[in-house]
Parts: sequence; C-alpha cells; structure tokens
Amino acid sequence: MIHLTFLAVLYFLPTIIAANRGHEVAGILLLNLFFGWTGIGWIALLLWALLSWPRYYCPDPRYDPHGYYWRRW
Repeated sequence: MIHLTFLAVLYFLPTIIAANRGHEVAGILLLNLFFGWTGIGWIALLLWALLSWPRYYCPDPRYDPHGYYWRRW
C-alpha cells in the first residue's frame, strides 16, 4: 500500500508542484492524467510546472510602493 501511494504521488508530482506554486491546475492535471504515463509527457509537465511563472508572481503595474506616482511636483 505504501508503494502504491508513493507511485501515485510521484505520478502526480507535476500537478502537486503546480498547485503549490499557484498555477491553474486543471490543464496540468488533465495533461498529467492522459500523457503522464509517457516519460516525455511527464518530464514536459514537470518542467512546465517548475519553470513557468504563476499568476501571483506577476507584479501589478499600477502598484507604486514608493509613492512616486503621487509625488510629481
């Protein structure tokens, strides 16, 4: 039973990483279900989850932490 759990976690590792990094998980989960059994598909999904920028890393261009927008003299 422990082996089966370990293999399931290993199989869904790209989906778990993507969920922890704040990605949209639905696409990665579906691709992982259908193409994760191939070695190339699993590696591609793992790279996609690790190397792409999640939404919460993109800064808001309207955010001005130093207040320079309001200090125009």
